[in-house]
Amino acid sequence: MAPSFGWWAKETHRGTPVIVKMENPNWSISEISPDDDDDCGVDVGGGDGKGEEFADARPRKGGRGKNAKQITWVLLLKAHRAAGCLTSLASAFFGLASVVRRRVASGRTDSDAASSPLEESPVLRTRFYSFIKLFLWLSVALLGVEVVAYFKGWHLGAPQLRGFVFPTSFGVRDLFDSVYSGWIHFRAEYVAPSLQFLADACVVLFLIQSADRLILCLGCFWIRFKRIKPMPKTTKPGAGGSEDLESGGEDFPMVLVQIPMCNEREVYQQSIAAVCNLDWPRSNLLVQVLDDSDDPTTQALIKEEVEKWQQNGAQIVYRHRVIRDGYKAGNLKSAMNCSYVKDYEFVAIFDADFQPQPDFLKRTVPHFKDNEEVGLVQARWSFVNKDENLLTRLQNVNLCFHFEVEQQVNGVFINFFGFNGTAGVWRIKALEDAGGWLERTTVEDMDIAVRAHLKGWKFIFLNDVECQCELPESFEAYRKQQHRWHSGPMQLFRLCLPDIIRSKIGFWKKANLIFLFFLLRKLILPFYSFTLFCIILPMTMFVPEAEIPAWVVCYIPAAMSFLNILPAPRSFPFIVPYLLFENTMSVTKFNAMISGLFQLGSAYEWVVTKKSGRSSEGDLLHLIEKEPKQQRVGSAPNLDAIAKEEAKPKKNRKKHNRIYRKELALAFLLLTASARSLLSAQGIHFYFLLFQGISFLLVGLDLIGEQIE
Repeated sequence: MAPSFGWWAKETHRGTPVIVKMENPNWSISEISPDDDDDCGVDVGGGDGKGEEFADARPRKGGRGKNAKQITWVLLLKAHRAAGCLTSLASAFFGLASVVRRRVASGRTDSDAASSPLEESPVLRTRFYSFIKLFLWLSVALLGVEVVAYFKGWHLGAPQLRGFVFPTSFGVRDLFDSVYSGWIHFRAEYVAPSLQFLADACVVLFLIQSADRLILCLGCFWIRFKRIKPMPKTTKPGAGGSEDLESGGEDFPMVLVQIPMCNEREVYQQSIAAVCNLDWPRSNLLVQVLDDSDDPTTQALIKEEVEKWQQNGAQIVYRHRVIRDGYKAGNLKSAMNCSYVKDYEFVAIFDADFQPQPDFLKRTVPHFKDNEEVGLVQARWSFVNKDENLLTRLQNVNLCFHFEVEQQVNGVFINFFGFNGTAGVWRIKALEDAGGWLERTTVEDMDIAVRAHLKGWKFIFLNDVECQCELPESFEAYRKQQHRWHSGPMQLFRLCLPDIIRSKIGFWKKANLIFLFFLLRKLILPFYSFTLFCIILPMTMFVPEAEIPAWVVCYIPAAMSFLNILPAPRSFPFIVPYLLFENTMSVTKFNAMISGLFQLGSAYEWVVTKKSGRSSEGDLLHLIEKEPKQQRVGSAPNLDAIAKEEAKPKKNRKKHNRIYRKELALAFLLLTASARSLLSAQGIHFYFLLFQGISFLLVGLDLIGEQIE
């Protein structure tokens, strides 16, 4: 804005020339100051007549000389910018509210899900939800009481309450004063001690579990520092490709490959193709496709795929059970009863969405040679869709820590870890010695691993051998997977405890199995996560006599989250969402743990994790580009036809989301507690409760991950 020279431009009112640039939503202002303050650097008729304006103009420091009109401009620009920010925030808020409204209107509650096969009692299924709802309504009532007390001027925090004595006239002024006085004394005498005891017990468990996690991380650092890596005792000749693989011989033992699947229509082609392309002599390799599908169309497609590979020369058989008992364990047990299995020394197992690299067997089987004590060689998982959405990113953090820290450290130092159910090679003799596959739990992989460990077999984990797979992309699929993974271990613990105590393994191995493997990592972790952070912490806002230190709420969880995210450093920006999401998942894990521990009906529920098949499309197109044309003629899957089918426009499938009542109830409980913390100035507790409540709200409305088709 250049200065004008009218009747008001007198020397006494002369201001500083400014240039204002407006670029929505930002603005800038520059002051022009000449050397000579008398004429402001402007030629108004004198001088050499060149009429140069703003000679030697440069920005002026300081704000002196501004007149009222310039200040008005600045204030107007600031107001414009503030209004733009408020408008964007308001639009974002209304957009979120609109999404929430649509989700609630079209969502299905978790109670609409199909009941468990054993028809668990509705009372048992809703008891946990009723328990959370009771705390919610109690907290709402207490918040109302505390708000009224606050406006009456009773600003009482925990330090003041310990020595506070109500005046004699306090209880007779009115009914509310009397009730509030009685509540204060009741909670101080009876509620607070019990709540504080439970909080202290959970804090102790929290510290023990954190110490265990810290020790695991130190073990991982030691492995990296010393570059410890499992190596085969002898190097297999021919690994470099000098030998003819078709010659077979003792360097290539007989390997059986099993692919258990059930209605895996999205991923069956990629798994069969990956296994049939394993770099191993065909005469020494047999593939079993163990199809438990109950959909006739899916059965026909899988059977046709197997026949195509048979025509291409692969040794592959298709098996379908008429009586589908025992889920995956029953499927594997049935396959191991085949008469020809006795001709094979090792068995490799891959779930339907797993895609082993061609050299998978060459990098795993040699670890068995000249090492008769090894019963299992396990590879780690890698994920083709880890960056698909926020849910898959958070899962990647968790599983990277599980493989690189937990399983690698346990494999190196104690030669034991839980079998992952896939991407592993078993010595068939070890399976038979452990008693074979049993259908008694939904974690048949952990079951066989524990029984083999009790028989003295050793396990090897290969962190550098990866097998690609797919992560659940919807919260519903992930929730059901986690329920199975956390209810099964508690079932197994009840069944295996007598066998562990009677076994002949050493005392420290027994202690590791009972206290670390089962109790600490499978029972205590979900117990204190749910109880401490979802129940006790919000209740301490209404019972300020019971306190949880800030280092328990903030510093220790932040440190543990930092350690968890170290194996996946690219996920570091998600460290805060990871911490909040893990506490949110504690509801599902706690519910599953209780279900498995007390043998409730949902503990026996098995739901196949839904796959999207995102990885199969890219892999098939990749095979089309690389596979020589002469090998594709009359070969196994018709990749060109599949690619054309994928290129066709797909019909829009109707998607829906679920409304998770437990998570929503806890969201309102935590948000109510955060509002109460404002009255007592609880500091860091308010922020934790606020953001934790928001994370529960997002999960409860199924706003994380993909929707379900």
